[in-house]
Amino acid sequence: MMTMTTMMTMTTTRRRTTTMTMTMMMMMTLMMMITTMTTITMLLVIVTIMLLLLLMTMLLLMMRWRRRSRTRTRATTTTTTTMMMMMMTMMMTIMMTMMMTMMMTMMMMMMMMMMMMMMMMMMMMMMMVMMMMMMIMMMMMMMMMMMMMMMMMMMLMMMMITMKTMMLMKITIL
Repeated sequence: MMTMTTMMTMTTTRRRTTTMTMTMMMMMTLMMMITTMTTITMLLVIVTIMLLLLLMTMLLLMMRWRRRSRTRTRATTTTTTTMMMMMMTMMMTIMMTMMMTMMMTMMMMMMMMMMMMMMMMMMMMMMMVMMMMMMIMMMMMMMMMMMMMMMMMMMLMMMMITMKTMMLMKITIL
């Protein structure tokens, strides 16, 4: 790709053509970046699915063990509580990973948009418009980040409440 661009620049001596080649190169690089990001996200999703499968298998094993156990009173309660704890932790981890991936993708997309806008504005020579667009993009990014953080906090709070209730339930059962 790089060699092709260099060859094109070498062959074309005029200013307009050179700029066009440069823009083409930039576009190509942007496309490459987008593709890489998508692949990374896909991989992360696959990993999360694998984790879920693992969790399911663990739960099945726990259920079997609980059924086999002779002492029913204490064993059942302990196993159920542990299962619930495991479920909660796994869910939290999955949620966190998904959130992080979403944030990363959003940021990357925003960056792409910025790059594209900059390119366009450079062509048109509109610095003010470019600056305005950049500011808007930054604001959008900040808003997204804030929203994500709020969601995370909410999830944590929910988890804490559930944990407390479960602990109380365990104590009462015992």
